[in-house]
Amino acid sequence: MDTQEQVESLGRIAWKRLRKNRGAVIGLWIIGTVIALAVFAPLIAPMNPTTQILEYASMPALYRGNIIYKVNPVRPEIPSVLAIQSYSVAGDSIRYTDLLDRTYTAHRSALAGAGESDWHATPLFVFGTDQFGRDILSRLIYGARIALLVAIIAEFISIAIGVLLGALAGYFRGWVDDVIMWLTNVVWSFPTVLLVIAFSVILGNGVWQTFVAIGLTGWVDIVRIVRGQFFSVREMEYIEATRAFGFGTMRTIFRHMLPNTLGPVTVIATAGFATAITLEASLSFIGLGVQPPTPSWGSMINEGRGFMYAGERLELVAFSCIILALTVYAFNLFGDGLRDALDPRTSQRG
Repeated sequence: MDTQEQVESLGRIAWKRLRKNRGAVIGLWIIGTVIALAVFAPLIAPMNPTTQILEYASMPALYRGNIIYKVNPVRPEIPSVLAIQSYSVAGDSIRYTDLLDRTYTAHRSALAGAGESDWHATPLFVFGTDQFGRDILSRLIYGARIALLVAIIAEFISIAIGVLLGALAGYFRGWVDDVIMWLTNVVWSFPTVLLVIAFSVILGNGVWQTFVAIGLTGWVDIVRIVRGQFFSVREMEYIEATRAFGFGTMRTIFRHMLPNTLGPVTVIATAGFATAITLEASLSFIGLGVQPPTPSWGSMINEGRGFMYAGERLELVAFSCIILALTVYAFNLFGDGLRDALDPRTSQRG
């Protein structure tokens, strides 16, 4: 059996073991659902997450609205939304009554869309609306995009830094290892949340600043794991053979040693997704992450906090907390199952 066939066989064994782990399968299904929500948000979300209908502010769940869309001269791509009681069509114009019983007439050219189905809608606010009349369900769906985007990019930054530093420390040892581990221990000594807040203050508020701040703080565990793996692999015979054949240092590190660390790195990266999502929500909660009106689960929790203290509209906080907790829990479940599936000791018992 050649190396490629062996790798594929080990991969199939790990996949079979992963499928037998009920917790990992449940976590994978939840993760897949959140990813689908994020990818297909424009098709799934009933409304634009930033559209404000102040007449419908703080409406309860399952509230049915009645709106018309008018052309917005300032931003033609985003129509204006008017809440109405009723309307009637009269030739090339419509007559509508707003929520204050005032009647207006508007020409068809002032309406957004060609047909009646384009400029009139009766949206169902499944989870109700927030204090600005924005649809909570739509904001939750689009919030999944922010959470996953930050998690993926932040973890990619962490993996890149951690793998590079860990590989250099484990291969060269000596003073290189001492310097890298000194830096690692310095970063390790700071509480993660405080370090992320410090980077956020330095970089500023925004989406890219958030994932850079989180990525620059999440590489410590990866360094230690890659370094340990390189220590155990460095003296193996096939590594000695690469030196005998005159292969360069970088080729030996990245083509012959690094593949042996991918299993542990994959497992810790999966757990890192959960940590990054939590940190993004924390930053947005205190106003240092994604800025309004961009929807974020953390900022939605913060916006509903005042209502919760007053004992009202608990769903403003509950829905965001539930989807955040489920997503983080799913990544942890999947990470635990992946760790067991890739562990050669458990593979032999399976």
